Amino acid sequence: MCGRYVLFTQRQKAARELSFGVRDRIEDAERPRYNVAPGTHVPVVLHREEAEEADEASFEHVWWGYHPHWAGEGAPTPINAKAEKVATSKYYAGAFSHHRCLVPADGWYEWLKTGNGKQPHFICREDRSLIWLAGIWSTRPDGEAGLAIITHDAQGAARDVHDRMPLVLGDDCLEDWLDPHMTERETIRQLIKPVPARMITHWAVSKDANRVGNDHAELVEPVNPA
Repeated sequence: MCGRYVLFTQRQKAARELSFGVRDRIEDAERPRYNVAPGTHVPVVLHREEAEEADEASFEHVWWGYHPHWAGEGAPTPINAKAEKVATSKYYAGAFSHHRCLVPADGWYEWLKTGNGKQPHFICREDRSLIWLAGIWSTRPDGEAGLAIITHDAQGAARDVHDRMPLVLGDDCLEDWLDPHMTERETIRQLIKPVPARMITHWAVSKDANRVGNDHAELVEPVNPA
């Protein structure tokens, strides 16, 4: 799964890494976040049907918690959506076809079960470069956009820690993932590829990462597990 991630790369720098233009619609001052948790606003890149220019992508704050406006109050509010079901499940299929988004991150946390309890690990690209997580969004009952991050079976070194991981998109398919005109399931599956498994690495970090209230750069530094 993906329940906590890290984003310290500034939006302006993140936008420069994309092969297409992105308008920044976030007015708040940005700050590094080393313990991004669900139930908060997070920056994502998405398309809006009412964009001023055709096919315009923009950075927006989106609530991390997916609850379509048409679902009842008792419907679930997941933070993740399984890749195996996201294109076919009634709850997600519409968003998968029409409301895909990119979630920038510098890495994410996962917890390894040990004899001394759960040990947090930080997982990222070997070259420490920014990654883009595949997400879907929908307008929530409160009118805000709500997000779920897509997960799939863990690949490469990430399997050492957990059996699931977020879908980290390959650099050459980011624009395709965001393309609002690409709606057919099989076409999307053929064009969208994750980063090669060999590019993923991880290391143990402080158990301070367990507490959402802890948010500082030392959280991603390697430690020797007790």
